[in-house]
Amino acid sequence: MSTRNSRKSRKKRGSRTHGGGSARKRRKSGHKGGKGQAGSHKHHWRKTIAGDPRYFGKHGFKRPPQLQEEVKTINVGELDEKAEEFLERGLAEKNGDEILIDGSIVGFDKVLGSGQVTHPLRVVADEFSEKAEEKLVESGGSAETGED
Repeated sequence: MSTRNSRKSRKKRGSRTHGGGSARKRRKSGHKGGKGQAGSHKHHWRKTIAGDPRYFGKHGFKRPPQLQEEVKTINVGELDEKAEEFLERGLAEKNGDEILIDGSIVGFDKVLGSGQVTHPLRVVADEFSEKAEEKLVESGGSAETGED
């Protein structure tokens, strides 16, 4: 929308109605083209498009929930903290000083790399982040992807 360099109100400073005729003529919402969103598909279309071009219409789509696969994740730090608990509950095995944790038994699909690893853990999961794999190997353990 183009703008005026000099507004009419600057020229009409001395007058009471600024060239709008009787004061009653500019009193109600008809003077501005309606209230609220009135005319947003008609005489206020340029204003609507300038303010929010995506206001009207449908945009994109939402995938059905049955097509969305939820990936259950766990951090290596959390695995390290709960390793002893998993051993007590029979969800993990101890081979020498290494603790074997299987993601399909415990209930996670992917291992993420947040936290510190103090025990040598051998973790079996579907996926690993780079950091998680790195931290597990540094601690003397290993990261293995489970063959389905």
